Amino acid sequence: METLIVLFGVFTLTLLTIWLTTKRLEFRFSGRVAMALMLVFTAVGHFVFTKGMTMMIPFLPLPNVIVIFTGVIELIAAIGLLFRNTKVLTGKLLILFFILLFPANIYAAIHHINLQTADYTGKGISYLWIRIPMQLLFITWAYFSTINQSKIKIVNQGNVHP
Repeated sequence: METLIVLFGVFTLTLLTIWLTTKRLEFRFSGRVAMALMLVFTAVGHFVFTKGMTMMIPFLPLPNVIVIFTGVIELIAAIGLLFRNTKVLTGKLLILFFILLFPANIYAAIHHINLQTADYTGKGISYLWIRIPMQLLFITWAYFSTINQSKIKIVNQGNVHP
């Protein structure tokens, strides 16, 4: 849930700051900034809660290395979202990343894994009622803030902004 607070909070603050300074509503840029900071937030979790995260993938070799590596990938993706020439590729790779990581979230829910305490006191299957829509939101967010190039038109005091 903290992840959503970061995503929506940063999106709102970025959108508002840009609008107050330029009178433009930059939805896609604000979305990329928000997702970038969300990825930094989640990457930190890979380094702080490594033990709990390795419990999500006990069936893979070198789970510690995989957890740290995916945290590094999230940091690189956060940077890639912020540059015009890398945002589309980063968005496509993030969508793939979110899809590939989802089975680990399902495994964690089925086995009641608590990432922060590295034990089996997690919320269980009921967590998927939150996690599935959240994962779909991340995929959709990545798509609309990086790949989808259709124009968003906002009318503001007679001016149309793409």
